[in-house]
Amino acid sequence: MLELAVLGLLSESPLHGYELRARLKATLGTFRAFSYGSLYPTLRRMREAGWITEDDGDAAVVADAPALTGRRGKVVYKLTAEGKERFAELLGEAGPSAWEDETFGVHFAFFAKTDPEVRVRILEGRRSRLEERREGVRVTLARTRSRLDDYTLQLQEHGLESVEREVRWLTELIETERAGRPPRPSTAPTPAHPEES
Repeated sequence: MLELAVLGLLSESPLHGYELRARLKATLGTFRAFSYGSLYPTLRRMREAGWITEDDGDAAVVADAPALTGRRGKVVYKLTAEGKERFAELLGEAGPSAWEDETFGVHFAFFAKTDPEVRVRILEGRRSRLEERREGVRVTLARTRSRLDDYTLQLQEHGLESVEREVRWLTELIETERAGRPPRPSTAPTPAHPEES
């Protein structure tokens, strides 16, 4: 997951370590677990694999990276030709690992750079995985509903509603992809401010 996200961000432009961390957080979302302690070992492995380079002062590389002041963040990470190939390879993966909770969001974040057929396979795989999960929750609820306290029941029903909502969203995305249209921006209502209530 982290490797794909780093390669994807560096495919857009070279980045200082600090800016890379900030963009990873934005890409992975505030609700995804992301350990900064795992970033630098991942960068080191990627450098050893030849997918990225580090630069600590070359004016041409630094000119492409966002400007930073101070001592921290002087190292700039840049994608190599091998890194571009690895990124393309990861974008083309449409199997079960791309459907999982931990990786789907990262794949989705780079859908604009992903082949349309691969996007549809990932969306269909994710939907299938969630439909299985939904049926499992329904069966469990049917068997245990009478033994659950009100709070546990509410939690189970909330989980079921969340899965059903995501299945509907995926179905809409699949239909949009098959029609060759770009996805619509989200029209989710914004929460009311307390003073407006």
